Amino acid sequence: MLVADFDFELPPELIAQQPPADRAAARMLRLERASGNFADAMFRDLPRLLRPGDLLVTNNSRVLPARLFGHRSGARAQPLSAQNPAMKEFLRGRVELLLTRQLAPDPPTWQALVHPGRKIGVGEVITFGEGEMQLRAEVIARGEFGERTVRFAPVANFFQRLESLGHVPLPPYIERPDRPEDRERYQTVYAKSPGSVAAPTAGLHFTPEILAELGARGIEIAEITLHVGLGTFQPVRSETVEGHRLHTEHYEIPQATAERIARARRQGRRIVAVGTTTVRTLEYAASRSADGSIEPQTGEADIFIYPGFHFRVISAMLTNFHLPKSTLLMLVSAFAGSPAEAVASAGIEAGRDLILRAYRHAVQQRYRFFSYGDCMLIE
Repeated sequence: MLVADFDFELPPELIAQQPPADRAAARMLRLERASGNFADAMFRDLPRLLRPGDLLVTNNSRVLPARLFGHRSGARAQPLSAQNPAMKEFLRGRVELLLTRQLAPDPPTWQALVHPGRKIGVGEVITFGEGEMQLRAEVIARGEFGERTVRFAPVANFFQRLESLGHVPLPPYIERPDRPEDRERYQTVYAKSPGSVAAPTAGLHFTPEILAELGARGIEIAEITLHVGLGTFQPVRSETVEGHRLHTEHYEIPQATAERIARARRQGRRIVAVGTTTVRTLEYAASRSADGSIEPQTGEADIFIYPGFHFRVISAMLTNFHLPKSTLLMLVSAFAGSPAEAVASAGIEAGRDLILRAYRHAVQQRYRFFSYGDCMLIE
């Protein structure tokens, strides 16, 4: 499959730059896989559109203020030249660090994206903040596309300092600096486990009132954790879908959730995933067992779902609208083309064509796209 086949035209003005005043005020496009029909709705309709007995699975990962701005020490730079006095200013210039994945807690060691990456070599030391809340990081390894491994000087309260110094890592298509209100709005209301560098955005629409209404209608809710990492920020650079590889992301499925999933499956109830992160976690866990059962577990997931994939767990999903030619667009295309009998009869292109047709409708109806935008319910 060609990556170019997952492209679509999106007017820039439809990319949401601000969250809606009310989380639950998003529009929702309801898509039925079996019939290929879709209809306009509102997210507030979700409790009545789901079925009593459905098991709704959410991702409770919490976004870290993982974007840091600091200054390089110049430890690995060439000596200053009298003919180039501007170099001194460059050596002390601002460096941006985006933490993407924790590798070790003590001393804190992380994978990160660095800008300007080309000039930041191994051995460079970057300082963030001043005084009691200061952090210092040394670059200890170099990767591709601006990626580095950094090791912070040991401190007793690393995450407290990160909360003080860090910025919300808004996606690059939100073309404005982060604001104080983003600390709360770029976070689900049920977020509790810190570790993500991007929000599981399908969950941003939920409010305590919507969650209560779901419970009152007999819809069960369970939680998993998947910490969204570097793969969210990396474009697909290969020409073919099959040539792409995802970074690993840490996940956890607790005992209570595994039991609820097993019970729902035995009773023939639907499992509805909130977001692509939940889909990847559940389907990866199912792929690790011969019979597709899900046990309590913790690990690193690197599953890449694209058309032709056989879904074992989920029956429906809530998701936001995704970037052209992205792995997430490929995932929802795969789900739109399942179940297996639909793939066999119509080919693996069916799901992609259905999703792109729904996206064209969303563009025509002026839906808002991406993280702070509207959503889809795919059943």
